[in-house]
Amino acid sequence: MTLIEVSDRKTRKDFIKVPKILYKKDPFWVCPLDRDTEIVFDRGKNKLFARGNAKRWILRNDQNILIGRIAAFYNLDLSARNKQPTGGIGWFECINDQGAANLLFDAARDWLKDEGMEAMDGPVNFGSNESNWGLLVAGFTQPGYGMPYNFPYYKELFDNYGFRLYFQQYSYHIDITRAFPERFWKIAEWVAGKAEYEFRHAEWAHAEKYAQDIITIFNKAWSEFKEDFVPMNLEDLSNTIQQAKPFLEEDLNWFVYHNGEPIAFYIIFPDANQILKHLNGKLHLLNKLRFLYYLKTRKVTRVRAIAAGVVPKYQNTGVESGIFKHLESSFKKKYWITEIELSWVGDFNPKMRSLYEAVGGKLAKKHQTLRYMFDPDAEFERYMPEYMEKYKQHHTGKFQEEINFQPDKDRPKFNYLKYKEL
Repeated sequence: MTLIEVSDRKTRKDFIKVPKILYKKDPFWVCPLDRDTEIVFDRGKNKLFARGNAKRWILRNDQNILIGRIAAFYNLDLSARNKQPTGGIGWFECINDQGAANLLFDAARDWLKDEGMEAMDGPVNFGSNESNWGLLVAGFTQPGYGMPYNFPYYKELFDNYGFRLYFQQYSYHIDITRAFPERFWKIAEWVAGKAEYEFRHAEWAHAEKYAQDIITIFNKAWSEFKEDFVPMNLEDLSNTIQQAKPFLEEDLNWFVYHNGEPIAFYIIFPDANQILKHLNGKLHLLNKLRFLYYLKTRKVTRVRAIAAGVVPKYQNTGVESGIFKHLESSFKKKYWITEIELSWVGDFNPKMRSLYEAVGGKLAKKHQTLRYMFDPDAEFERYMPEYMEKYKQHHTGKFQEEINFQPDKDRPKFNYLKYKEL
């Protein structure tokens, strides 16, 4: 096997090709847009390069066939928020061969170590965590837009190398053709009837105002919850909104105000993967027309809730229920949408998990964020250990994932064992 650093146009193209080769016969995989991958590693477009770096590799077998890839990266500001400087790995793809996987992991580890890192998290994104974050370990069905998908055997490759669970991520699905729980609506109607609360959906004419409101709410909500919190940036958020504008719908994105002050938001995107499934990663003119055709002919039947925030002071007041009440009226107009994916919520956030189950969400997928310590004798801690300990002490009920969660028991058989069989 030959490990090759990505350093020119040809190797960049080969990096893009790897998953297209490996997943060619997988009925559930959706090819992401080639440009979305390349933007991450473009120094002119990814601000994390200002205080960081990244490197990529591809792997070929003795017959010169592409059999794997990996990226390693770090940002000094983010790495310093850990007890030890921690980088990341992502875009990992590999045949079911531990030796091949180890070559890729070793390359990432050695480079990160040379750059001053002492641990690596993976598989994660070199950017925000709502996209390309985590290893899929249960729920191997077609992913929502931005959610990672991988072969089931990847978990074994990571475990055998020495990665350990850092935190678990849960995604829920809601069948919106079924009625929401009656008790939930009573709470929603109660809070919606209070004069001091105002519920508003986003409007493109005031996009900058709503972007600023998201930042205000997000920063207040998460700064009190996470020690390693990174404030949201207006410019980055505005760029994300502009990129998503072709398929965003105003009345699927809701805000709550208390006496005029922004206190909560909920952001929902149509699941573009239902369209990207047909485009093979390319967005040339013909595929742009195809994208618009699928969008206009209502082929997108699922949406993904990608971000939410409630200022701590207003949590458990019912504003979350009020947002879902207003979303109900939006979905009645969009009768072709039948499902919401709520992804993802961490095991360190049981309040949000409880909300998702209260509104009728069914656990659909589990991802894991893993950590590898370069020094095997170094102390390892789960993410936000104080919250995990508090949860264990005070939570007496059980979430669905602890009660016979077997989403893949009827999964069609597909032979992942050898590359030649793919």
